[in-house]
This record gives sequence, C-alpha cells and structure tokens, in this order.
Amino acid sequence: MKKTDVEELLDFPCHYQFKAMGIAGEGFMRDIVAAVNKHVAVPEDAVRCRPSGKGTYQSVSVLVTLYNYEQLTAIYAELRQVVDLKMLL
Repeated sequence: MKKTDVEELLDFPCHYQFKAMGIAGEGFMRDIVAAVNKHVAVPEDAVRCRPSGKGTYQSVSVLVTLYNYEQLTAIYAELRQVVDLKMLL
C-alpha cells in the first residue's frame, strides 16, 4: 500500500523541522519561535537562523518533537499568522 497522506507518512512521536523565511530581524525570529512554542516546547539549541545574501531576509529553522498530527497542523496555522513571513517550507 502506497502512503500518500502526510498523517500516514509520519510516525509519532517524531522530530520535525519547521523552516520559515521572512524579513530579517530579531522580531521575526522571536515571532516564529513563539508561534511554535504555543504548541510544543522549543529548546534553545533547536533554533537556527541564517541571513540571505543581501541580509534583507532570513530563514529560521526550528527542530521540535511532535507527538501527533494535530500539533503539526496547529503549528503551521500559527506560523502563517506571523506578520513578516514570506514562505514556509
């Protein structure tokens, strides 16, 4: 049987990395971490930031442990509300 549904592809609990791209600045990183932290604890060493070549944008990666599919969808919904967000991967 071929798995096609995202919920079926992940075995919970699992490590999952959220990656968001947005306007560079401390506020963007703080807002991304806060959005994820509403649903699961974010360890300090789980956040990585990387600026774009010109420094206008930055990517923020957050690695967390998810315990169910509802957490995954809730975090993505929360991340979409971040003001300076340009893209989610």
